[in-house]
Amino acid sequence: MGYFVVRKTNTGVKFDLHAGNHEVIATSEVYASDASCKKGIASVRRNAPVAGVQDLTEEPVATVHCPKFEVYKDKGGEFRFRLKATNGQIIAVSEGYTSMAGCLNGIESVRKNAPEGEVNVQE
Repeated sequence: MGYFVVRKTNTGVKFDLHAGNHEVIATSEVYASDASCKKGIASVRRNAPVAGVQDLTEEPVATVHCPKFEVYKDKGGEFRFRLKATNGQIIAVSEGYTSMAGCLNGIESVRKNAPEGEVNVQE
């Protein structure tokens, strides 16, 4: 079972979503408050299971409405995804993957682990 870890940074609060094997599968932006961070977690829980996948690495790019996972290649050539909420805001991003298949597995892991993941707060 996956879980969220909420932790303070020098500039605010952020969360990481971990899979059952304790690997980080998605991370958030830095929020100004604990309450905002918890709203971000709720948004990931709500949006991840129903989000479509938009592949930005192949032309033509198919239109996919939010919520969605956008798959793209970073400057280093690795595949990454970002989860966008219904309002178009990015609510979680991934690590880099060497293959598209790995990236798609990461998306499936977020879909599986986010809805029921418990929240752990690190001090």
